[in-house]
Amino acid sequence: MLDYPLLAALAAVVREGGFDRAAAVLGVTPSAVSQRIRALEERVGATLVVRSQPPVPTEAGARLCAHVERVRLLESELADLPALAGPEEGPATLRVAVNADSLGSWFLPAAARFSAATGALLDLVLEDEEHTAARLRTGEVLAAVTADPTPVTGCRTRALGALRYVASASPAFLARHFPEGVNPTALGRAPVLRFDRKDGLQARWVRQTIGHELKAPTHWVPSTQGFLDASLAGLGWALNPLPLAAGHLAAGRLAELVPGRPLDVPLHWQHARLGARLLEALTREVAAEARRRLVMTA
Repeated sequence: MLDYPLLAALAAVVREGGFDRAAAVLGVTPSAVSQRIRALEERVGATLVVRSQPPVPTEAGARLCAHVERVRLLESELADLPALAGPEEGPATLRVAVNADSLGSWFLPAAARFSAATGALLDLVLEDEEHTAARLRTGEVLAAVTADPTPVTGCRTRALGALRYVASASPAFLARHFPEGVNPTALGRAPVLRFDRKDGLQARWVRQTIGHELKAPTHWVPSTQGFLDASLAGLGWALNPLPLAAGHLAAGRLAELVPGRPLDVPLHWQHARLGARLLEALTREVAAEARRRLVMTA
């Protein structure tokens, strides 16, 4: 049998990103947290967390963290049975991986309706849509918005639709950098915006539209709203989510590099196959919002 107070200490260290923070959440000393994790490692016979800053779970530690989070979610559904409910731990919290563009353009209304209806809390983990499924595989999250359609073991998958992006910039930027139109030479000289080193959307659009590899001066802007603001300010061109850019395009504050050539990124919702009511409720809200805001694909 697993010792759940020991597991709770491990999960808290990983979730909170440190022994001191975990101790504050658990109401014990950092030394007590360290002792609990050491006892759990001795019982399991494996190292469970790398003592770095922040602490990082090993493969075995990640599996145990995933287990304890799933148990906590299932036990939260017993709150209406006082004899079985544990001590007051506050509302249930679901950890979900979501890409920044979805968070900034369509996901939050679904999250708000879910929380209002259930009282549950969300711990949202930002990750590129190409990599959110990896968070599910390691057990770090219970659900994810992902571009990866491959089902993760132990998870349910459903297509959400596509988030449409438009390659856009301010009219002044276009006039300055593309006076003769969008061509490989101009694209190689015009500054481009990228979210981070994982962001390949701009390069993908150039390959799809122009048939060339993108090699251009790059501004790094790690914020969806910052991307849009930087495009409006004329800092560079970028792939902006159409739900955010549409009003600026209509008003003439932004213009498409090549009109009528968007990039659609299909998104999927994957969540742990628990049968938990909270996960099912969140799934319904996410699917409903996706139908309203995303491009439906065949």
